[in-house]
Amino acid sequence: MPVDRLLPTQEAEDLLDLTRDLADKELATRVDEHERAETYPEGLFATLGEAGLLGLPYPEEVGGGGQPYEAYLQVLEELAARWAAVAVATSVHSLSCFPLFTFGTPQQQQRLPEMLGGGLIGGYSLSEPQAGSDAAALRCKASPVDGGYAVTGTKAWITHGGRADFYALFARTGEGSRGVSCFLAPGQVEGLSWGRPEEKMGLHAIPTTTANWDGAVLEADRLIGREGQGLEIAFSALDSGRLGIAACAVGLAQAALDAAVDYANERSTFGKKIVDHQGLGFVLADMAAAVESARATYLDAARRRDLGRPYGRQASVAKLVATDAAMTVTTDAVQVFGGYGYTRDFPVERYMREAKIMQIFEGTNQIQRLVISRGFAR
Repeated sequence: MPVDRLLPTQEAEDLLDLTRDLADKELATRVDEHERAETYPEGLFATLGEAGLLGLPYPEEVGGGGQPYEAYLQVLEELAARWAAVAVATSVHSLSCFPLFTFGTPQQQQRLPEMLGGGLIGGYSLSEPQAGSDAAALRCKASPVDGGYAVTGTKAWITHGGRADFYALFARTGEGSRGVSCFLAPGQVEGLSWGRPEEKMGLHAIPTTTANWDGAVLEADRLIGREGQGLEIAFSALDSGRLGIAACAVGLAQAALDAAVDYANERSTFGKKIVDHQGLGFVLADMAAAVESARATYLDAARRRDLGRPYGRQASVAKLVATDAAMTVTTDAVQVFGGYGYTRDFPVERYMREAKIMQIFEGTNQIQRLVISRGFAR
């Protein structure tokens, strides 16, 4: 059912209408085919770029859409309601542009229009096999050489890995937590190879891979910010990225709720539609409350961001609440469908599998609780 949204401008309203139309035509019609076959949706991100959906929260003067984060996140939610993997990859693309936009020099930022206009697709390369939530434990090294840096090491869990045109890469240039630096790395360079895509529980259409850096050389102007500023850049970017995942989780939960409501109005038992059984109706009510509450948390954080106010704690709250809600709502949707929910004849089993990863990436929900609880110390 259509979501009753409160958008800040008529332009944002029109943007949501465009997004729904495109998502219905280009995403909803293809998702089952590609998720089941685990095949990449060739050309789809170019279509999203042509529609202006890949650079929405960035200013128009650098090639973005000039939209408030409040509007951008609701676009992500609409995409996720049709195809979670594509919405997540779109969020990661926006995240990968953040270091250059926020910390890059004017000369470096000349690359932004092509990145934000959809001509290039980005990935985010922070995690390593032994360093997921503990980003300060990175081992991948960027050693100074004539004209730049030679990168050696392994990066893991890269969304769009091997398919993206550029990556926000974090590698060690010194010791300790202040010894990590950020680079805008090209997607193809001698000395960079890609591992086999991970065999995941969900989000099958977009690859998640390992990157193997074997002395690949990055030019000096690929360094973003100062040497040793990498973790500051990474963590500031992740506040925005967590909101993107929260919006994706809400879109996924909304899709599960819609499917459950439709099924409950079609299926009959004991002489009446199952939606009219109070026990089932209360389950649907709890699902709806969870979705709307989660949406409110990410919108609150987004509005704070748009006003230039601190929003890091609210971003962690939104990510925690929205992804936990998505796991609960998708599980309940399977229950509403009964035995049919456990089959691939209906999408709710896929929604349930896709919800699980959202409690894990962009900082596990245990990490979000840690971030939130730190604010209580006096």
